[in-house]
Amino acid sequence: MKSLIRRQSTHFLCILFAWLVSVVKTEVQPLNDGNVNSILGTHEIVFVNFYADWCRFSQMLTPVFEEASNKVREAFPMPGRVVFGKVDCDRETNIAQTYRINKYPTLKLFRNGEVVKKEYRGQRSADSLAQFIKDQLTDPAEEHTDIESLEELNNKKRHIVGYFEAKNSDTYKTFARVASSFRDDCKFHALFGPASEAERTSGDRVVFRPPGTGKQDMMFMGSLTDFDNLKVWVQDKCVPLVREITFENAEELTEEGLPFLILFHNPDDHAVVEKFTHEVSTQLLHEKANVNFLTADGSKFTHPLHHIGKTMSDLPVLAIDSFRHMYLFPHDVNKDLDKPGLLKKFIEDLHSGKLHREFHHGPDPTEATPAQIVNEQPGDTKHVPKETVSGGVPPIKKPTSPPESTFRKLAPSSNRYTILKDEL
Repeated sequence: MKSLIRRQSTHFLCILFAWLVSVVKTEVQPLNDGNVNSILGTHEIVFVNFYADWCRFSQMLTPVFEEASNKVREAFPMPGRVVFGKVDCDRETNIAQTYRINKYPTLKLFRNGEVVKKEYRGQRSADSLAQFIKDQLTDPAEEHTDIESLEELNNKKRHIVGYFEAKNSDTYKTFARVASSFRDDCKFHALFGPASEAERTSGDRVVFRPPGTGKQDMMFMGSLTDFDNLKVWVQDKCVPLVREITFENAEELTEEGLPFLILFHNPDDHAVVEKFTHEVSTQLLHEKANVNFLTADGSKFTHPLHHIGKTMSDLPVLAIDSFRHMYLFPHDVNKDLDKPGLLKKFIEDLHSGKLHREFHHGPDPTEATPAQIVNEQPGDTKHVPKETVSGGVPPIKKPTSPPESTFRKLAPSSNRYTILKDEL
């Protein structure tokens, strides 16, 4: 009898162990239309595998992703911090379309409910994936033990500095949460207790130190426990309206999927950069979510200039790269950039399809002076209409092969890890 009981107990333990193993292996949370918003909104970090069952590479990654999830869960067992998720893109088409998934598997990171613009492209081993997430969960703010150390901050970077009475305070918790969202855009610093006392005469406070300004700090004036308000303020300070594109950040910028309004300039011409920045903030602030406003060193980005028939001697040059074609600003940048409405009209013509339409069909018939069209041959302006003696506009030869986007080629390889859907 005792022997039978022992065998039954052993059998039960084996079943229990097998069940526990199965639970561990299914800890990667399936995301769907019903739960995706709640999961993204209730976790600091969500690491998502966008996959397709038929994709061989997805099949290979599945056990690796699960193993990485187990490693991270062992290190960070507390709820609400991190979860690994997966999206079956054939079933959850709405989610796949929302995040522009067109290759499998794609790994994206979400912080505080928002997707990080740059997808994960590191090694796809369990250890590498786990370490990547562990790094994301480290404190986003560098702790300083004395104010003097702030004098040594890199003058070329953007810095957010917080002065707090205690690290376990609600104000610091809010600060750390915001810092986690913008850790790729700004450097965050924190001082606590006696180290921050000299700067806390009126309570905890947070300041922004712009690049190249020394100690000309700008203080946040709202409540430090208001996450949304602090986030908006930090975003405004850490993510400038006009950014410089370089070969180092071009991949990340193209990955955002927004057209470029890009000013190619001589590296010594600071005045035109300031002028462009001012006009963008004046005329195009409402387009921040629709267009990336960029400046580029024309001495480095000579290939895009050549592609549209321009050289260093033509700088400054303003153009739109729609990721299909490139369009030139149809006015003199030095003389006309600040003329009311011209820059706004250029962007409106992009959104309305006019720039693309004129590429293929010539100027709209209602336009007396059509926008300049970059023709298929660099430097060829023979299709730009000129007034005839009678004052009319002659027919324009239809462009057959307008310049394609050049910055699209700097985007991440579409088949670096997997197969595109439209390649099947």
